[in-house]
Amino acid sequence: MTIRSILAVTDFSQPASLAIERAARLAAEHSAVLKLMVLPTSGNAPPANGASRLATAARKLGHRFAITVRPVAQTANTLAHVAEEASCADLLVLGHWRERTMASLLQGQPAERLARLCRCPVLVTKTTPHRDYERILVAVDFTPASKRLVQLAWTLDSNAEVELFHAISTLNEAKLRSAEASRRAIQAYRHECMRHARDRIFWLTDSFDTRRNRVLSAIGYGDPARQTVVQQDHVGADLLVVGKRRNSPIADFVFGSVAQRVLCWATSDVLVVPDDFQASTRAAARQRIEAERGLKGALNG
Repeated sequence: MTIRSILAVTDFSQPASLAIERAARLAAEHSAVLKLMVLPTSGNAPPANGASRLATAARKLGHRFAITVRPVAQTANTLAHVAEEASCADLLVLGHWRERTMASLLQGQPAERLARLCRCPVLVTKTTPHRDYERILVAVDFTPASKRLVQLAWTLDSNAEVELFHAISTLNEAKLRSAEASRRAIQAYRHECMRHARDRIFWLTDSFDTRRNRVLSAIGYGDPARQTVVQQDHVGADLLVVGKRRNSPIADFVFGSVAQRVLCWATSDVLVVPDDFQASTRAAARQRIEAERGLKGALNG
């Protein structure tokens, strides 16, 4: 994946300022164009001087990082407007914030909703961008989309140390125990899961030219979201990359998702990558946005 265009959103808060600085650093590294967009927090009107403040921020970032920065003139934006603008971007960057509204309870936090609406990766920043990413943890589940996760991690920062992590779910093992399977059968099942995980980790690392990167791997047991966050904290990764299946808001609300819980629990920046991410057209973006609006109407009806 080549990063040529980055969209960063801000409400002029401190977390948002950190997000647009991270976006500027990435734009400088990839020689990409950076676009800035105002996204007021839920229930708040955009600031009266939002356009001038955005233009000032664009000039400062452009001068500081020697990049092209273009402000989006419109300031009264919604998540739908951001998703439509992101249809022409290779990466969307925003700060981490939590809304305490009924819509956020039923449909997820803003970052979660944008991850459903957008087909580009969504970078949610939680840390101060003092430097480039040094260690990236990639959560893999061995589906075909995992290859693109690894490739994207290496593309994002070619100098970072990359670690692939897979958590073996214990749900099936619990079912064996409830069915009173023998201890030997459970151990054999566990051994087979570990063998399969090791083979697939090798398949992933062997699929790319890794000579420029130091690539590590680790395997854990338990809930994938929780174990991924534990591993991120253990190795001190400053970026966590996780895939996101395109579920409906209702499905995410009822069943949850690994990406949703990782966003909530992780202390590092999180890159959420839709399983079907691709360069999107504005027409396709509008169709997804209208579908999301229809679901919102059903939830509120």
